[in-house]
Amino acid sequence: MKRIAVFTSGGDSPGMNACVRAVVRTAIFKDLEVYGIYRGYEGMIEGDIKKMHSYSVSNIIQRGGTILKSARSEGFRTPEGRKKAYENLKQFGIEGIVAIGGDGTFTGAKIFFEEFGIPTVGCPGTIDNDLYGTDYTIGFDTAVNTALEAIDKIRDTAAAHDRIFFVEVMGRDSGFIAVECGIGGGAEFVMVPETKTDIDLIVKSLKNLRKTKSSSIIVVAEGGDEGNAEVVMQKVKDKIKDKNKEFKVTTLGHIQRGGSPTARDRVLASRCGMSAVEGLLLGHQFHMAGVVNQEVCFTPFADCIGKTKPIHPDHLKLIDILSI
Repeated sequence: MKRIAVFTSGGDSPGMNACVRAVVRTAIFKDLEVYGIYRGYEGMIEGDIKKMHSYSVSNIIQRGGTILKSARSEGFRTPEGRKKAYENLKQFGIEGIVAIGGDGTFTGAKIFFEEFGIPTVGCPGTIDNDLYGTDYTIGFDTAVNTALEAIDKIRDTAAAHDRIFFVEVMGRDSGFIAVECGIGGGAEFVMVPETKTDIDLIVKSLKNLRKTKSSSIIVVAEGGDEGNAEVVMQKVKDKIKDKNKEFKVTTLGHIQRGGSPTARDRVLASRCGMSAVEGLLLGHQFHMAGVVNQEVCFTPFADCIGKTKPIHPDHLKLIDILSI
């Protein structure tokens, strides 16, 4: 293998640039030519591919987002689109790919390999931390700290006005962000997609907490079974029926995706990027390079996207115990 490419796909996450940097410089260190594919699978179809050098990735490790940009690609969902992408890669003589993204990215990479046989090693770039085969995903730590900073500020105003705040964080199918920033932010309740929500229990607990606490923070993952934070707030408010109590909703939204990555995310991204290139040279063809118990491991894409990564039960127990 003499020529590889790297791209970022799906939702952006802090640390993607650090990962791209590691891929490019590791490839050059290994005497490989390396190309950047811009705008993910869409750029692959359109041939938006450029050769990269060591200076191409200078001064990007601290930047959020992705210099290679990202885009959704309906075209890549079709056999015709994937064939066009393959033809463009062959035109550039690309023999292996590093794909930085989440489950959607790896699903596409798995199908692409099965159809055309171009080896692909993935790096776990998603703030959701929902990929099996790695303890943490690139961008998760930064997203948690961004949400935690906001929760700390919300608690100040909640305490000043004796308010109950419902804070919505990202996590359509996964509650990892909600749980970690809930523990770190001292939330009274955390609602996640992995567990069933008991609104009546929340109402009962809030009434009891009023004896010892004047304000409360409830963290809601956007994919919870009872709906988003606005819906949950209204359900709780209707059951409490206290006109003197103020209920507020804050949706943090896409601020969780941006910002300079933490040291933890930069190191993780760099390790994964380096390992992905080494994995290609070792013969891995459709695997993700992740870190489990501080050791790099390679997990088949089918497992990354097919197996569920559970929230640790101790984390859920912590929230219940520390909220009293």
